[in-house]
Amino acid sequence: MIEALTDPWLFITIAVGLFMAWTIGANDAANSMSTAVGAGAITPKQAVIIAGVLEFTGAYFFGKSVTETIRKGIIDPSKITEPSVLIYGSIAALLAAALWLLMATKFGLPVSTTHSIIGGIVGYGIVYAGIGIVNWGKMAQVIASWILSPIFGAIMAFMVFKAISKTILQSENPVKSAKNYSPVWIGLAFVVIGSMFYIKVLHGKSLLIAVIKFGIPAGFAAFLVSFMLLRRNFKTADPYLGAESIFKKVQVLTSAYVALSHGANDVANAIGPVAAVYAVATMGLAGMRVPVPRWILAMGGLGIAVGVATYGYKVMETVGKKITELTNTRGFSIDFSAATVVLIASWLGLPISTTHTVVGAVIGVGLARGVKAINKDIVKNIIISWFVTVPIAAIISGIIFKILMVV
Repeated sequence: MIEALTDPWLFITIAVGLFMAWTIGANDAANSMSTAVGAGAITPKQAVIIAGVLEFTGAYFFGKSVTETIRKGIIDPSKITEPSVLIYGSIAALLAAALWLLMATKFGLPVSTTHSIIGGIVGYGIVYAGIGIVNWGKMAQVIASWILSPIFGAIMAFMVFKAISKTILQSENPVKSAKNYSPVWIGLAFVVIGSMFYIKVLHGKSLLIAVIKFGIPAGFAAFLVSFMLLRRNFKTADPYLGAESIFKKVQVLTSAYVALSHGANDVANAIGPVAAVYAVATMGLAGMRVPVPRWILAMGGLGIAVGVATYGYKVMETVGKKITELTNTRGFSIDFSAATVVLIASWLGLPISTTHTVVGAVIGVGLARGVKAINKDIVKNIIISWFVTVPIAAIISGIIFKILMVV
């Protein structure tokens, strides 16, 4: 164990893994906090504090104690016969993914961290064993997620915002409608969030258990609390601002959930390869699934939290402010829709990217007010960045792997 921790390659992998975790926090902060910031529910400073704490909590307490050494089964591990290949490949994949995420973050582009690490793995795999090592069926799913995620997110958010507008904002008496319909929408949102907590944070498998044990109780409690609070304290001169203020408070809760869930799930993108190298260093072998020590989970969580706090504002600003103008009801529609799409996709086993779903939902909410409400140049740049993520990460990884093999 002690000898393993002094292994220079393990030390290098830990350092690169920390860098990867930092870039995940910097880029994926948009998934959780951008809509709340863009809609004015919280300030950017509050966002980085909330996101930082919850990302670390999700990663350390709810991150998987066993993770795949080769993410998503994207390459055939049986073709990797030398431990050194897994070590060099893990370093190359992590560094390539982190460099691409850093580049994307610099320009405020929200890209998928999972697709980045997949690109890195594909890159070193092809350089080592040729294109036959790649599971092209899995790669087809990744490509499908580029298209499915934003489309589903946009359609869902469009419909949810239109429904909220019709039932509350465009009614003859918005105050009365807000009192009647807001608890229903809030309850539905927490059915989804409660169910998602079981599946995404506690890593449960059954959607039925998720809905019955977590979703319905959470939704019912949220409905009762919001119903009682609205009956007591709902006084406002402007009925529209009053309706928006209800969803302002709820948005903070939905954003907090997304941050916790993100920490629990995406920390694997940074620590999976680190865990693989740790397994090689301690046991001299690497299987598809390896135990992850708590200190590695803590390292990943800390890296993500620091990334959110130090550089998360770039992408947060793009998603929250530059695509379309957001209000609290629009922000709520985005969070509710993205969570619903990811939950259903997880249950059906469909390839869905949370980042792409959130961006799609933002676009969908904008389209509910017409095409002119969308910043088409920003959207075009984001879509281009999605399509080049895997190839760029793969090329960088292949070059780094080749260099490491020679050295």
